[in-house]
Amino acid sequence: MSEFRNIGLIGRTESNSAVISLKRLMTFLQRESYSIVLEVETAKAVSGHGARVSSRDKLGELCDLVIVVGGDGSLLAAARTLAKFNVPLLGINRGRLGFLTDITPDDIEKEVGEVLTGKYIAESRFLLDMSVTRKGKLIGEGSALNDIVLHPGEFIRMIEFDLHIDGQFVYTQRSDGLIISTPTGSTAYALSGGGPIMHPKLNAIVLVPLNPHTLSSRPIVVEGSSEFKLIISKQNITNPYVTCDGHEQFITEPGDMVRIHKKPHRLTLIHPVKHNFYEICRTKLGWLS
Repeated sequence: MSEFRNIGLIGRTESNSAVISLKRLMTFLQRESYSIVLEVETAKAVSGHGARVSSRDKLGELCDLVIVVGGDGSLLAAARTLAKFNVPLLGINRGRLGFLTDITPDDIEKEVGEVLTGKYIAESRFLLDMSVTRKGKLIGEGSALNDIVLHPGEFIRMIEFDLHIDGQFVYTQRSDGLIISTPTGSTAYALSGGGPIMHPKLNAIVLVPLNPHTLSSRPIVVEGSSEFKLIISKQNITNPYVTCDGHEQFITEPGDMVRIHKKPHRLTLIHPVKHNFYEICRTKLGWLS
């Protein structure tokens, strides 16, 4: 018997191709007698499904496995909500890159079937928690699987901030901002900003300055349990934004403090047995083979 009997499904409902794959997946799971629980927004895109419907939060309590049909962004959103429930995620790629959602639409029955019979690789990924305080009062908080980014927001304007790591002052920087990325996010925005590719198993965090005024400001890789404090300089004439995975966004003011540290809950990401991080890099990043 499979360890996964109650399967939660989350789909990228604005994508016709994702909905087609979702229906195909449901047909397969129903034929194999698995119990399906549809996320409430996903259920609206699938008429006459006959499956249980649940909020995204409740999926973590009801399901043994959640399958995300969409792109990496869809999986990132699911991870932020479901990591605290310790429910594993499996991704079917209906996006562009597919670093996280690595089952192809043509292989749904074969590869999902193998996972459900116990043939899979499980990876543990950590997330980041972020909070913004103003004069000692919490004004916003969020989490990210990929990255937390300090940036100018609506206007392209250099910003100034102080960086502290584990209580030690590192520098005052003037730049377009800073990317604080997990190994999972090192192949995303941090890579575009000139950061290193980090293997997902690393317990490390990379800090990538965005167009720093001082050219000697380079990416820094630090230990994964490090705690970061960003103090928004009172010299700024704009209000920098803090963004989590390009989704949750908070507007800061001069003097605000942004704290970032590893989330206590980890995400279990499921892959087919053929999963190979370096092969994915070769394919997605166009490396020569």
